Amino acid sequence: MNMITLKEFLAKEVVPALGCTEPGAVALAAARARQELSSESVERISVSVSDSIYKNGMNVGVPGADGETGNKLAAAMGAIAGRADLGLEVLRDCTPRDVAIAKRMIGEGRVDVICMPNRSGVYVEATVESGSQTATCIIQGEHSNIVRVDVDGNTVFARREGADPGGFGIFEDARPGADPDVSSETADSLEGIDYRTLLSLADEIGPDEVDYIMLGVEMNLAVAEYGLKSESKSGLGAGKAIWNLMKDDKIEKDLAFLIRSYSSAASDARMAGVQLPTMSAAGSGNQGITAIIPVALVGESMAKPRKEIARAVAVSLLSTSFVRSRTGRLTPICGCSVAAGAGAAAGIACLMGGNWLHSARAMQLVMANTAGIVCDGAKGTCALRVGTAACEAYLAALIAVHDSGINDAQGIVDTTIEGTAKNVARLNVEGMKDVDRVLIEILEERVRRGDAL
Repeated sequence: MNMITLKEFLAKEVVPALGCTEPGAVALAAARARQELSSESVERISVSVSDSIYKNGMNVGVPGADGETGNKLAAAMGAIAGRADLGLEVLRDCTPRDVAIAKRMIGEGRVDVICMPNRSGVYVEATVESGSQTATCIIQGEHSNIVRVDVDGNTVFARREGADPGGFGIFEDARPGADPDVSSETADSLEGIDYRTLLSLADEIGPDEVDYIMLGVEMNLAVAEYGLKSESKSGLGAGKAIWNLMKDDKIEKDLAFLIRSYSSAASDARMAGVQLPTMSAAGSGNQGITAIIPVALVGESMAKPRKEIARAVAVSLLSTSFVRSRTGRLTPICGCSVAAGAGAAAGIACLMGGNWLHSARAMQLVMANTAGIVCDGAKGTCALRVGTAACEAYLAALIAVHDSGINDAQGIVDTTIEGTAKNVARLNVEGMKDVDRVLIEILEERVRRGDAL
């Protein structure tokens, strides 16, 4: 098995994305199908998605839609004005006029989104009809991995098995809209690497990797600052609320609450559909926020050099993908709480002078604490879990580097980090197999009742 390099890892697993990746995938599929139609008019849009895509896209803000949510809106905007060449930044150029047209199409009953209850993971099949043509685009496996495009029943594009869906060989070419997902081949290679060996990739860090990682730090902190300072409430407003509590001396002005405030604020903004890119981790912008912001803030508080902060963030990102390679991309468990929270703990432990064993112990603490947190879809309350995971990561690292924590197997925790990740994956696959079905039923019942929070 060939060992992946740090540069290859970052180019595939850590790239910018605009908005939530699930409605982003829906918009991308619709835009790519629309690209094949010669007519300017779009008559009808039909989209079939996996249960995971359906759940995560129901209540999350669509970029450029001023807080409007849903897979239907994402599909309509993608077909009307999306740019498939921008990948998951497909809606970057959409205007208020495009949103109005999309909403009118939905109101006229010309946009359908259907959940495929027996299909999990990433799957989107979008069909766009004009007056004389019909085009279909299928995305599968990863959020921007287009596997087939058909026009009037004839295949015009098909990705060969094992082909790499994206990623950039040099970081100068990385940009918002790039593929935030890893190819199946890369995921398999990560799954086969033990944690200590994978973490050794961080020792390869050079000037290019430092610059790229710090670009991600700047990007995610900018989204957090938007969530903290925007005049109108961004999403749930959890980060801003914590910030104001500190400012008004209602809670301590300490690093733990600062981490929680910034991380929650970034998720607030992202879940509301702000048109600012985030640096993703393992296919998720919220995971990127959780894995990057806490490590960066701890590094700044310790006045660590730029390269040292970048290396610690690399440890966090590698650790996040280590867990995700075991559990899968879209799961009933919350990836921010379990995978990215554990990753951030590993990176912070590294900043505090810990070795790989301290990082592994910090990860064990987070996973012991958060393994039962479910993913109930992408929406405003994700900011609460992002903030919780970020704060717990900091505390877990403090405990681990002082040689405290879990010293034996108990509950879901195994004697090794590999064993614990395997147990979390088993809990996810076997123990929570009906979670998504129940959650989707809850969400659909609310839609039928017309309830609003």
